[in-house]
Amino acid sequence: MAISAQMVKELREKTGAGMMDCKKALVEVNGDMEKAVDWLRQKGMAKAAKKSGRCTSEGLVTSVVSDDGRHVAMASLMCETDFVARGDQFQEMARRIAQAVLDHDPADAASLEGIVGDDVKQLIASVGENMQAGKFARHTKKNPNEVVGQYIHANGKIGVLVFLEVGNPANADNSEVQALAKNLAMQVAAANPLALNADALDPAVVEREREVYRQKALEEGKPEAIVERIADGAVKKFQKESCLLEQPYIRDDKKSVADIVAATAKAINDKITVTGFERIQLSQD
Repeated sequence: MAISAQMVKELREKTGAGMMDCKKALVEVNGDMEKAVDWLRQKGMAKAAKKSGRCTSEGLVTSVVSDDGRHVAMASLMCETDFVARGDQFQEMARRIAQAVLDHDPADAASLEGIVGDDVKQLIASVGENMQAGKFARHTKKNPNEVVGQYIHANGKIGVLVFLEVGNPANADNSEVQALAKNLAMQVAAANPLALNADALDPAVVEREREVYRQKALEEGKPEAIVERIADGAVKKFQKESCLLEQPYIRDDKKSVADIVAATAKAINDKITVTGFERIQLSQD
């Protein structure tokens, strides 16, 4: 397979490795981008293959809550420039898209496009800049024990919903529980976990990490007897970085998120369970 300059450039942006190393990696794996990332990591030429999540397009994330508080929706609208994103017309359209998600509960992006597509096209014609509806999420509280924490970063480019359950529904409105829910949403925004806990991680992703570090240890000439221990240690580190409940808490990195949840539960004399989260970040991906 011919390796283009664009492929080399893309791999370099993903890994920070040198141009010649990137080209060699792509040649070795016949142009497979993900395998090339792993090849570079195995050779110690790239950082961990965790997407940086940096914003690669402009726009806005917005959220709305139903009048009865049972339903919450979050949605994103993307555009080309920050100038347009700060405009009143664009921001109003972003809010309308979130409201459409709340009202219609679209099954997928195509369904949402069918609801708001014409309005977005009209705005494109008016503003003269390309834009499109991006990722979205909607949640309905199934019982009075549920608590939803939400957070939109100050630049409007990252939005998070976090879902908790308390044992006693009377504690759903407790100020400490509400503060915990918001702080956990801020945690997800800042630390970008891949899953709630180790059990929720995609096994294929875990195995990929294990294999990368196995091969890296072998490349470095480590004795085979300790290669598996090195790989196991790398996986544990990966889980700590990637699982919300295992991550160091952003407000006190000497404690884990699980520690903070447990401390709040003890303070209100109740059980608190983190059940999930949704994270939306503007990007081209």
